Amino acid sequence: MNERIRDTAAPPADEHERVEALAADAASTGPSAGPFAGLGGRSEFRHLALVVALLILFGLGAAMKPDTFATTENIIQILTLASVIGVMTVGMTFVIIGGGIDLSVGALVALASVWSTTVATQSYGMAGMIFTSLVVATVCGLVNGALIAYGRLVPFIVTLAMMVAGRGLAEQLSDRKSQIVTVNSFLDIALTKVLGIPLLVYIFLAVVAVGWIVLNRTTFGRRTYAVGGNPEAARLAGINVPLHTALLYVVSGLCCGIAAIMTTAQTNTGASTHAPNYELDAIAAVVIGGTLLTGGFGSIIGSILGVLVFTTIQDLFILNNLSTPIQNIAKGAIIVAVLLIQRWGRTHRTIT
Repeated sequence: MNERIRDTAAPPADEHERVEALAADAASTGPSAGPFAGLGGRSEFRHLALVVALLILFGLGAAMKPDTFATTENIIQILTLASVIGVMTVGMTFVIIGGGIDLSVGALVALASVWSTTVATQSYGMAGMIFTSLVVATVCGLVNGALIAYGRLVPFIVTLAMMVAGRGLAEQLSDRKSQIVTVNSFLDIALTKVLGIPLLVYIFLAVVAVGWIVLNRTTFGRRTYAVGGNPEAARLAGINVPLHTALLYVVSGLCCGIAAIMTTAQTNTGASTHAPNYELDAIAAVVIGGTLLTGGFGSIIGSILGVLVFTTIQDLFILNNLSTPIQNIAKGAIIVAVLLIQRWGRTHRTIT
């Protein structure tokens, strides 16, 4: 009798091996497979299309503005512009690969920036502001994840509600006013340069590097692919799907906290209007980078290439003094064009 109870209560001895096998199988057919390990076996064509798009954009920029576009200063400017949305995109990549969506990232950046710049928070100095920003955004991410994973609510609805509530709370805290940062050491985050490159770019690159390692070289990353690809199979293999899903939104929230620190330092303010529509830019970058909205496939590298495409377009339009509406039209056209190229590539490989 005791033996029977033991058999039903304890997992099989090879449970860990089965979990790892499932995750490895998902990864082997996903973006980290093939000769471009970590860049993407199936994502090779997607990445190539984005690299070609970047080269075309750089060629156009060099032809139209040879004295200003193709310069070291402007390239650094492009990377700086990409830094905040790029950090948010890393978190968004984890969520979408895991089969979810996060519409609240822009609101979390705004809320974290406002909460970290209140008079009470700034009295604790730079450390207090950074700590507050990270905690506020991460806790909001945890709330998203808990409602989705354990409340079994639809990610779109939960994060949409958080987007509205986050902006509303930011407006309430700030009384719809911009809060000026008075801590000079905090502002140095945006002003500091190392070897001529802003510290913001190094933060961006560090987040990308950590995200790539976690997604492609750890059990957490392999399980993310498994959960996004087939959550039921992942559950049967022993993966705690609800816990892992919740943690993905925590990762997204943490990235929003880092982005909030960068935004606040750049603008010298905390405001409820920060990061407008950044959630749409992050999702668009992830999608054109090759990550499937259905989950299970994607890569950090592809998402960052998507961010760079959009940022380069923005830089081109700024240099040519073109309006924001035209820039948005161009973004939409680029998204459609890249997706069509990617679809053609998948179809072509299937036929051949």
